[in-house]
Amino acid sequence: MRPTPHKALAASVLVLAASAAALFPATPAAAAAVPAAAPAAACTPAQVVGNGDFESGTSSWTQSSTTVITSRTGQSAHGGTAFAWLDGTGGTHTDTLSQSVTIPSGCSTASLTFWLHIDTTETTSSTAYDKLTAKIGSTTLATYSNLNKATGYAQKTFDVSAFAGQTVTLAFTGTEDSSLQTSFVLDDIALNTSGDTSPPADSTRTPAAPAYTVGLTSNTSGTGWTGHESVTFTNASATALSEVYLRLWDNYHGTCSAMPIVVSNVSGGTAGSLSVACTALQISLAAPVAQGQSATIGFDLAITVPSGADRFGYDGAFVNIGNALPVLAVKDGAGWHLDPYTNNGESFYSLAADFKVTLDHPTSLLVPATGTSVDTAGSSGRTVTTATASKVRDFAWAAGPFTKISGTSTAGTAINIYSVTGISSSSAQSMLSTAKSAVDAHAARFGAYPYGELDAVIDNNYWFGGMEYPGFVLDLVSTTALTHEIGHQWFYGIVGDDEYNSPWLDEAFTDYATDLAQGKTGTGCWSSVSWASSAEKITNSMAYWDAHSSRYSTVVYGYGKCALHDLRRQLGDTVMANLLKSYAASHWYGVSTTAEFKAAAQAVTTTDLTSFWSTHRIDG
Repeated sequence: MRPTPHKALAASVLVLAASAAALFPATPAAAAAVPAAAPAAACTPAQVVGNGDFESGTSSWTQSSTTVITSRTGQSAHGGTAFAWLDGTGGTHTDTLSQSVTIPSGCSTASLTFWLHIDTTETTSSTAYDKLTAKIGSTTLATYSNLNKATGYAQKTFDVSAFAGQTVTLAFTGTEDSSLQTSFVLDDIALNTSGDTSPPADSTRTPAAPAYTVGLTSNTSGTGWTGHESVTFTNASATALSEVYLRLWDNYHGTCSAMPIVVSNVSGGTAGSLSVACTALQISLAAPVAQGQSATIGFDLAITVPSGADRFGYDGAFVNIGNALPVLAVKDGAGWHLDPYTNNGESFYSLAADFKVTLDHPTSLLVPATGTSVDTAGSSGRTVTTATASKVRDFAWAAGPFTKISGTSTAGTAINIYSVTGISSSSAQSMLSTAKSAVDAHAARFGAYPYGELDAVIDNNYWFGGMEYPGFVLDLVSTTALTHEIGHQWFYGIVGDDEYNSPWLDEAFTDYATDLAQGKTGTGCWSSVSWASSAEKITNSMAYWDAHSSRYSTVVYGYGKCALHDLRRQLGDTVMANLLKSYAASHWYGVSTTAEFKAAAQAVTTTDLTSFWSTHRIDG
C-alpha cells in the first residue's frame, strides 16, 4: 500500500472506525482467544554462563594468556574484584576469551548480557585500529573498537534465542595494531533463559498449495455477491492437521452482529467459533490430515460491500472488492498466524495459491480482476467473467461502469487501465504509460512478470493512496504511487512475507524498487534519519506501528528504502542488483524473512555487516 498525503481524510476514517467499535462492542464470539501452538517442552529458567563475574579465576573459561582474567591494577571490575582484560599492550597483539555454553530448549527467550569498558590512547575519531569481536557459535554479535571508548562500563544485550537447544561457543577476540593501546575490559557476563515454551519443532508453513474454486453472482450494482467457495489444500507439516482457519478479513469493516463476509453450510469440516473481531473462523476438519495428504472444505459465501472509496467499499457506482474471499491462515512453528486487521498497512499473510473465480454480473458492469479473465454471455443482460490465476497470494476484483483503455508493455505484458468518472482521458493514458514502463523496469531487475495481464483501477478518491493485489491494483493518478503498487507484484506478491509482523519486507523493498525505476539513487537520504525512541526500528511489526501510526510511513517506507540504498552503496551497484535478483529467484512464490535477507546480503560480501544492521535498526 502507498500512503497518501490525505491525512485528514484518513484520520476521519479511523475516527469513524473507532466510533463504530465503541457503538458495537465485540460479541463473545469475537472476543474468543486466539489459539496458541501446543507447547513443545517446559522451560526451566536458567543462567548458563559459568563464572561470568570471574571471581572464581579461570574456571569455565579458556583464555589466550594468563593475563586475560585478572584483578591487577590499571583497570577495575564492574562488580567484585576480578575482570577480563583483553589487549591494552600498545603493540601488535591478540587476546581471546571463550566458553562453551548449552542453551536449553523449551524456553522462548535467551538473552546474553555483558558489561564492557573501553579505554584507549588512540586519538583518531574516524579509524578503528583496535577491535573487540563478540561471537556466539559462528555468528558475530557485535564488533567494538577504539572509537567506542567511554568512561566506565556499559551493558550490552543480545537476543540469542535462535540458539535454543544448542551447545555453542561464546567467544571474545581483541586485536591491537602496532601502536597506541586500547583496553577492552569485560565483566559480569550472563546468558539468561526464560519464557513459557519454545515453538513446536516443525516450522513448516502449512496448509500448502491451496487451490480455490469460487462461483459468485452479484446484485444489479455489484455491491452484493452470493455463491460458493471451496479450497483444496495439502498438509506439508509432519504434524497432522485437525483444523484450519479461514481469514474473513473484511469483517473488520462491519461488526460481529452485521458482518460483511458471511460463511455458512460448511462441508468437509465443522465451523467453530469466530475470533479476532470475527476475522478468523475455525474449521474443525472431518478427519485429521497427515503430512502429504490433501483435503477439501467448502462453504456458501455472502459478501456485502459497504459504502466508501476503500479497498473494500464502493465509491458511487464503482465497487472495490479486495480481501473479500476467505483464504486459509498460515500455520508454522509459531502456531496459527491470526493477527488482527490493520488499516494503516496490511495483515494479509498467505501462501501462494491457485484461484479459479467465476463472477456472474450485469453486462453494464466491467469487472477487472486478479489473473487472466475471459467473458462469456450469461443470462439475459448478464455476463460471466471467469478469472484464473496461478501462484497468487489472494484474489481481488472491482465492478462498475469503468472507462477502459488497454496496451502492451515492450516486454509483452498486457495492461488494462479502468478509470472511474472524473478521470480524464489524458490522465488514463498517462497511467497506462506509467504501468507499461514500471512493469518492465521491475521485471528487468527482479525477474519476469508471471501473472499474464495487469489491471489498474484509477480513482482519485482513495484515501489510502494505492493498494496492491496480484495482477490488480487500486491507485490515484500518480506516477510514483502506481510504480510503487506495481512493484508490489514482486515484493509481497511473488516474494511473499508476513505483512503484519515484517511490513518492511514489502514496503521498504517496493519503495526502493520505485526509486530505481524512476532513476532515483537515494543520495544522502539516510542523513536525515532521526529516531523517535530507542524502540523504533525499521523491522517493527504492525502492532508497533498501529500504536505509533504517525511514524509508520517515515520509518518503514522512508528509512527502509534509504537503508537499502545504503546497503547498495556498501556492496556496490552490481553486487546489490545481483543480490536482489537472486534473492527474488530463490524465494519465488515463497516467503521471505528478515533473517534470510540478512544472511543473503552477508553471503555476497566479506565485510561484516553486523554494525550495518545495528546502525540501520534492522533486527531479525
